[in-house]
Amino acid sequence: MEILIFAILALVAVSCSILVISQRSAVSSALFLIATMVSIAMLFLLLNAPFLAAIQIIVYAGAIMVLFIFVIMLLNLRKDEFGPERKKAQRFFGILLVFLLLIGLATIIELGAFGLESTGEISQPSAPAGPEPLAQLLFTKYLFPFELASILLLVAIVGAVVMAKRRL
Repeated sequence: MEILIFAILALVAVSCSILVISQRSAVSSALFLIATMVSIAMLFLLLNAPFLAAIQIIVYAGAIMVLFIFVIMLLNLRKDEFGPERKKAQRFFGILLVFLLLIGLATIIELGAFGLESTGEISQPSAPAGPEPLAQLLFTKYLFPFELASILLLVAIVGAVVMAKRRL
């Protein structure tokens, strides 16, 4: 039963993430991204990581997506501001990328790198998934990538505000 729920949630996450990049409206894309984040949070719950699930919903599906929606509304993008259409080249490279990703996915499944045991059940992580081990790793081993991600988000926000002010 657990593997069926996992498969359904994974299918929802993948299909919503495909809808994120296939929508013409930026607001619709952001809403599908929220659905993707929530389904990933449910996958964390299945893997007995309730802290990560809560953080996924609070931080990503909540705060970050509210920020994305705010920036989208602030920029108020129109169709004529996207530049010339390059649909043929985009379609070709998109199909090529999907083909390469499917080959990679098939290779990963063939090698058994998903952690599925012979019984078909998902293997549980051996380390506890609470806030203490996560904080220990985040602020020691992964401090530089954490700070780099925060600087990148800050630069993106400042850039969006500058672009919006230039047009007003």
